[in-house]
Amino acid sequence: MRVSSYLVGALVSTISAALLFRHLGVAETGRYVTALSLVAIVGALSDLGLTAVGVREISTRPESERGPLMRDLLGLRITLTLIGGIAVTAIAWVAYSDVLAAGVALAAVGLLLQAAQDNFAIPLLVGLRLGWVSAIELSRQIMTTAFTVLLVLLGATLVPFLGISIPVGIVALGATVVLVRGTRSLAPTFSWRRWRKFMSAMLPYSAAIAASTLYFRISILLVSALASATQLGYFSASFRVIEVLTLVPGLLAASALPIFSRAARDDHDRLGYALGRVFEVSLIIGAWVAVSIAVGAPLAIAIIGGPSFAAAVPVLAFQGVGLGAMFVGLVWANGLLSLGLYRAILMLSIAALILNAVLVTLLVLADGARGAAIGTAVAEILNGSAQAVVVIRGRPKLRPSLSILPLVALAALAGLIPLVLSPLPTIVRLFLSTALFGLVLVVTRAFPPELLHLIPAWVPGRARIVRNVG
Repeated sequence: MRVSSYLVGALVSTISAALLFRHLGVAETGRYVTALSLVAIVGALSDLGLTAVGVREISTRPESERGPLMRDLLGLRITLTLIGGIAVTAIAWVAYSDVLAAGVALAAVGLLLQAAQDNFAIPLLVGLRLGWVSAIELSRQIMTTAFTVLLVLLGATLVPFLGISIPVGIVALGATVVLVRGTRSLAPTFSWRRWRKFMSAMLPYSAAIAASTLYFRISILLVSALASATQLGYFSASFRVIEVLTLVPGLLAASALPIFSRAARDDHDRLGYALGRVFEVSLIIGAWVAVSIAVGAPLAIAIIGGPSFAAAVPVLAFQGVGLGAMFVGLVWANGLLSLGLYRAILMLSIAALILNAVLVTLLVLADGARGAAIGTAVAEILNGSAQAVVVIRGRPKLRPSLSILPLVALAALAGLIPLVLSPLPTIVRLFLSTALFGLVLVVTRAFPPELLHLIPAWVPGRARIVRNVG
């Protein structure tokens, strides 16, 4: 449900991206994405895993401890976001320009509103009230698109676009407050003593989140430093497509985190089952996403940037491979979190950061934006594989079945066949690719049988499908 609503929102945001990139042009698009990257680093560093750990702790702690913990987390998140926002605004002013610094400052205010909203939404996540969470996330995307279209029509320059998150954040925060009011206190607490106690326990995980944040954003910063403005524009256009979709694997895995956390505490048989099924579904979706991006890259770039961004097509295709790997990697990342393996998470994150920085640096010098995309994809695949190994090492009950791997690989190869059918329009090749991918999955039965029970009861022949295919 969360993934579906987000994908609808992503399609809506495609409209705003297409208008925005055409309105700003290649060079200004690069500055826009650079500003958002700086603020996104603050967002992840100010969170430092607080939301994820908060979900884990509140899922497993007694009722009496949940309220005070959420208030402490809110106060800590507000403080860190304010400090980080001031810091990146200063960096943008010194390293770039006054104009970019003003835009970064506005985006940081929007980030502060989102930080508060994320904290207020924790009870909704723990209670698996994912319908409301999905509705708020979708409304955020719709409002962002509406404001973007309005500013394009008004002929706005760069800075106002970076301030869109402020009105959007106010509305999303207000809706969340209405939903949780009466079930928790909305006031933050600022206690250094309690913060220090909590942070000392989760310090390795916080450091891992910091490393992961840099790992995700360092590619675009390295491209901005080592490549030309044109190459940065190409990488930014493809990165914008991927950035919209990177939340999807997180939503898929994180929605099950309360279940993972309780099972990790009480029942490793159940944890192994849950991890295995989410791994299989994530593998299928990740492979389909990678194939679809490879086939549909020309259309996506044409919509977002137009003919001047045509060189970004292969860049987007390679970044799609990394996104597909992220679907699988985040399942195991949440497995590590549910087990409380904070130090292992830290070591893996640092290793991934170093590997990504080295690969992108070497490859961007050799092949510009395309080289950077290849480097990030390779680093993502290796990082996800390492996380899986750490989770299952010494825990045989958590080892998933890998029999689905060759079948999904076969489906992916079938889905790539339309790439050679150049006379067909891209949209036709994209639909054909999905059809071939799904056909191979059905014929080989390369999917968890539980998925069949998601077919609505009103679908004709549902019982026969479940009986014959399952």
